[in-house]
Amino acid sequence: MLSREQVQTIRKDFPYLQKDNNFVYLDNAATVQKPSCIIEVLEEYYRFENGNPHRGAHYFAMKSTEVYESARVAVRKFIGAKSSDEIVFLRNTTEAINLVAYSWAMENLHEGDEIVLSIMEHHSNCVPWQYVAKKTGAKLVYLYLDEEKQISETTWNDKLSKNTKLFAFTMASNVVATIPNAKQMIAAAKKINPTIKILLDAAQYAPHAKLDVSDLDCDFLVFSGHKMFSAMGIGVLYGKKELFNSMQPFLYGGDMIEYVYEDRATFLNAPQRFEAGTVNVGGAKTLMRAISYLEEIGMEDIVQYETSLMDYAYQKMTELPYIEVYSTQLSNRGPVLSFQFKEVHPHDVASILDGYKIAVRSGHHCAQPLHRYLNIHSSCRASFSFYNTHEEIDYFVKHLEEVRKVMGIEY
Repeated sequence: MLSREQVQTIRKDFPYLQKDNNFVYLDNAATVQKPSCIIEVLEEYYRFENGNPHRGAHYFAMKSTEVYESARVAVRKFIGAKSSDEIVFLRNTTEAINLVAYSWAMENLHEGDEIVLSIMEHHSNCVPWQYVAKKTGAKLVYLYLDEEKQISETTWNDKLSKNTKLFAFTMASNVVATIPNAKQMIAAAKKINPTIKILLDAAQYAPHAKLDVSDLDCDFLVFSGHKMFSAMGIGVLYGKKELFNSMQPFLYGGDMIEYVYEDRATFLNAPQRFEAGTVNVGGAKTLMRAISYLEEIGMEDIVQYETSLMDYAYQKMTELPYIEVYSTQLSNRGPVLSFQFKEVHPHDVASILDGYKIAVRSGHHCAQPLHRYLNIHSSCRASFSFYNTHEEIDYFVKHLEEVRKVMGIEY
């Protein structure tokens, strides 16, 4: 686990902390702050390497191609994919899921087929499947949570069937923090229906723990770079190579074609067939650097340290009589702590905390179905990363008491 001294050294990497050491940033599930090394490689790209990849025979075209394809290799290694051709760069998790919805689901699902989701899904892994169901006649089936905010083995065995053609679920909830047993769920699903396709939303998982898509045996996996320290505007879609090459393009235009005639065109294989137009090479370079930054710190050390932060915050929060905590109490959880004052609106809580330079999230966190399932409209959320400290949690909890006083709540 990261030592106190190591964390203090890491904190020196982040410019926002150098500008204002008193700012406590606890909105990491939305996006993380960026270390200087990410900002530096983005600047380096636009200063010295900027070109349009896969086009042209000059230095800048070739250099940008080298940068872009090197980033693809780095992602392949990071997630344990078998081939770099299985890595598609997009803007974010949302676009990646929409690509699968349009290019695979709309072409392969029919009336009577079933799409199984969990009630924990972010809107990005819910709304596209609602649209697909409406257009194809497929049926949406939801897995609900037990009292511990877990998906039980009984639940998925009851809901998965021979009619399930797509099983799409999050690897870590952005509200209740639950980390489902993805490997066990995938194995169960493929035993029930060997032709089922599995999509994993790893947006809340990839920054915090090691991924291995080959071991998981998922068909698709998605995540966003900005949650794992890269610049915004770069995301990843992993897909099995043979599956990718059976799918139609999602967007049409430059750099994804093989031959174009006046009345028809043929297309390249993956990943190029899904990367139409000029791509975000600078973003891809920052993602490559973000991966090396995480690996330099050590994914196992990150897991252990962030677990200690979550455990510490959870204990502190559950001791406050005016706070309702919604994150699971079990150990298979990410560093996400959702809560609510019993008599104060979450937006008011977040606004008051902002006055003390504490950043937390308030609202439905793009998970309205889950909030309704929990019988609430919205919540506050404190989410942690390895540059946070136990002292920051103390400061945060102390000022929850100030919120109570400001709002005149008696306990």
